Amino acid sequence: MKNILLLNGGKAFAHSHGRLNDTLHDAALAVLSNEGFSTRQTKIDAGYDIQAEVENILWADLVIYQMPGWWMDLPWTVKKYVDEVFTAGHGTLYANDGRSRSHPERKYGSGGLLHGKHYMLSLTWNAPEEAFVDPDQFFEGKGIDAVYFPFHKANQFLGMTPLPTYLATNVMKEPQVDQTIARYRAHLADVLGFVPPKTDVAS
Repeated sequence: MKNILLLNGGKAFAHSHGRLNDTLHDAALAVLSNEGFSTRQTKIDAGYDIQAEVENILWADLVIYQMPGWWMDLPWTVKKYVDEVFTAGHGTLYANDGRSRSHPERKYGSGGLLHGKHYMLSLTWNAPEEAFVDPDQFFEGKGIDAVYFPFHKANQFLGMTPLPTYLATNVMKEPQVDQTIARYRAHLADVLGFVPPKTDVAS
């Protein structure tokens, strides 16, 4: 994977200012550029050209979504991006829904054209880690990727394959920005196979 598209889904809204997502987006951009990857970036809330984004996804070997968790889901601005850009990608990002008229009950979701490409989620939540992994807590032990199951399927509809999700938890009640950045850099190094940058902050 050489070409990486970084999509910043952070947004200032109500009590949220989007600063942590901006910070993690910038950290990824810096470390990936330093490691020799070709990068493109879009801050979704700043606006975008729909067809240019289709071309960006076609160019990318990996798409990284940086975004906060809002009301157990992605921000509406990111959903709007997906609705607009993926729909405009009919014929380039996906051919159809994968079914045939002779067997309409089979192979739904197999019409994507982006096989061999990957995507990754980098997520920030105020909820603690225990809320996702403890069966007795809010998400019943199902884990973060179960919370984002429909979003995963939207990307897989295009034929893309997921890389492991990065999750920053407790970001408002117990903010540890330096450690969060260090862990994210280490996560990127692990999934992309390079030596993580040195840091003085314990991860």
